[in-house]
Amino acid sequence: MAQILDPLPPNQSSQLVCCYVNATSKIQIARISNIPNWYFERVVFPGQRLVFEAPPKSMLEIHTGMMASAILSDTIPCDRLCVSEEGKLEEAPEISTKKINLAAAVLTSVD
Repeated sequence: MAQILDPLPPNQSSQLVCCYVNATSKIQIARISNIPNWYFERVVFPGQRLVFEAPPKSMLEIHTGMMASAILSDTIPCDRLCVSEEGKLEEAPEISTKKINLAAAVLTSVD
């Protein structure tokens, strides 16, 4: 996956393919600034999925946009956002199971 504007530093032999989803209704800025000689920053619109490469020790900062400012709202280790080889999020089975159980509970309560 090419990142033409800000390629990984040459001393980074390993890299992770990561995915972050902006599940809010606000514009967010995703930023990695803890890797020497490398800076990554992207705008992530509401509902948008951001797929990117990062060194294993990277920390993704999420800044949520407010009127004329942005607030640091979360810091996530990139190894927790890693996408598996099959192209799915590693934590997706747990999330899917929770959603299925919640949907079943809602359907049960409606009947």
